[in-house]
Amino acid sequence: MGTDNIFFLELIEWFDDSGKEVAHRFPQEGSGEIKYGAQMVVRESQAGVFFYNGKAVHVFPPGRHTLKTANIPILNKIMGIPWGLESPLRAEAYLINTKVFASLKWGTRQPVAFKDTELGLIRLRAYGMFNIQVVQPLLFINSLVGTMASFTVDSLEEYLGKVIVSRFNDYLGENMDTILNLPSRYEGWSKGLQARLQEDFRHFGISLNQLYINAITPPPEVQKAMDDKTKLGMFDDMTKLIQLKAATAMEKAAENPGTAGESMGLGVGFMMPSLMAQAMHMASQTTPAAPVASASLSCSECKEPIREQDRFCPSCGHQLLIFEQCTGCGKNLAPGTRFCPKCGLRVGSTRQTAACPSCGQENLASSLFCNHCGERMA
Repeated sequence: MGTDNIFFLELIEWFDDSGKEVAHRFPQEGSGEIKYGAQMVVRESQAGVFFYNGKAVHVFPPGRHTLKTANIPILNKIMGIPWGLESPLRAEAYLINTKVFASLKWGTRQPVAFKDTELGLIRLRAYGMFNIQVVQPLLFINSLVGTMASFTVDSLEEYLGKVIVSRFNDYLGENMDTILNLPSRYEGWSKGLQARLQEDFRHFGISLNQLYINAITPPPEVQKAMDDKTKLGMFDDMTKLIQLKAATAMEKAAENPGTAGESMGLGVGFMMPSLMAQAMHMASQTTPAAPVASASLSCSECKEPIREQDRFCPSCGHQLLIFEQCTGCGKNLAPGTRFCPKCGLRVGSTRQTAACPSCGQENLASSLFCNHCGERMA
């Protein structure tokens, strides 16, 4: 890469062989003396961020870009004699992996208490998967990466998984009546929980593309009660039950040897063409689902469409490059802002956790229900 030399210019590029690295810094040892004319090559699934003298200069889209600094080969060493032959004009570059990181896991480590309208107080476990993507590289670096040389998806999975569990507990406490109705609500709850988590993820420059609830598991004795209720529900339509038993009897008779079994098997053989014709007719009438169109980019202020390479909204002039956001109201903040111009909150002063008044365990400050005892937070 040519990041440690005196005579030659640097060529900055990055290939993630592990598939788990989200951000990578050049040079890895710290800041460097990137020279005037150095080249940065950004791939289609990446974004480049260039820092010069401690400040972010620009976010580069895919392509080859020329970096401009005041470091000139050989001359910068002569000018850096007072600083031990090191140029005080420091520069570093970050390459961000903007691909979709799929199949990340979330789940409750300990059973969470909920009040069921039919079964009383019970404890539940839940787990699922989610997919994320970095959509604001500079905000992602300023809020999560900082000055780390490398940032992996494992660190994101651990932290974001805890945020999902906390929001899931609140959502379940507000919407659940009885666990007997849980299997039919997974899809709707997944969409509702995803919409609620988008705001939390947006503060880090991350988009939550999909979220899935794989299972919400009650205690074994409650699972047995749910199975018994399901079996009773299967006998509502007696006609279908009789047809199912008749079909099962025919299949068993056809498998038995002897004259009766051969006759029954012959009868089933004569019935197969008619059954196959009916199945083909039903399949031909089935209309395939239309593909879902991908959502286009829009300005967060005026909601007008924008392009991926735009730095300012062409309709209202809103700056699309986010440096930092207020943790209280989500207002975009300029570099060096000490107080939010919209709500007046001091930057970085929001308390992130709060103790439960019942059990004393720590939860997110905005949690409505305790993750440990299930009681409502004050």
